[in-house]
Amino acid sequence: MHTLHVDDLGVEVSLPFRVRRVVSLVPSLTEAIASIDARLLVGATEWCTHPGDLDVTRVRGTKNPDTRAIAALSPDLVVANKEENREIDVRRLRDAGVPVWVTDIETVPQAIASMERLFTEALRCPLPGWLVESRALWCGDPAPVRARTATAIWRDPWMVVGRDTFTGDLLARAGLPGVFDDHAERYPHLELAAIDGAGADVVLLPDEPYVFTADDGPEAFTRTPTRMVEGRLITWYGPSLVQAHAALTEAPAALGCAAEA
Repeated sequence: MHTLHVDDLGVEVSLPFRVRRVVSLVPSLTEAIASIDARLLVGATEWCTHPGDLDVTRVRGTKNPDTRAIAALSPDLVVANKEENREIDVRRLRDAGVPVWVTDIETVPQAIASMERLFTEALRCPLPGWLVESRALWCGDPAPVRARTATAIWRDPWMVVGRDTFTGDLLARAGLPGVFDDHAERYPHLELAAIDGAGADVVLLPDEPYVFTADDGPEAFTRTPTRMVEGRLITWYGPSLVQAHAALTEAPAALGCAAEA
């Protein structure tokens, strides 16, 4: 027996009473689903690195999933995300008769609410403890501002976190608001000088999507101190939310090894 449910975009998704075969096209959601039962997952992208021992069929990347391979896995459900995955791939899967649940996430509370619905409505599973804890940690009042940040996500060309992003909201809630939070674009391309001279107290250099390292990134900044940060802590919504709160609400230096510009 199948029942109709509505995903984050308001699209009806027909699902069996018990979903047993899931393909995840979102690293955060792969880790989240695996936290309750990794056996539910039969496919995931090459970018789905957590948990490290996940043994499933890999279906290429988030932007170029192998839709034929996904359909061949006969999933009860494919989970995707509006920002991370392409609409054309979702459409191709649906045209092939594959149910797809699309999440829409731009803030931390939105992420938590979206995952609560995914677990309780689509997967019919109890909420994992980390998700309950994440709501208590993240959905109250933001922490007092301790430092203004600029978060780079790419170089050559340089790109930073701008308005209306999960990362920006998470950092603001941790007391580390971004100097580009009011920018007209969500992920603006900027000249290096504009980032270095924006008045941030610290530039955050994560290891994803661009893999900034101690030797690749900090040397570019001459005016603003930089900090290396684990990208998963500021870009993933899943079990890492608990770890992220512990790391980000401490002193900015706790974000990683300091690399003074």
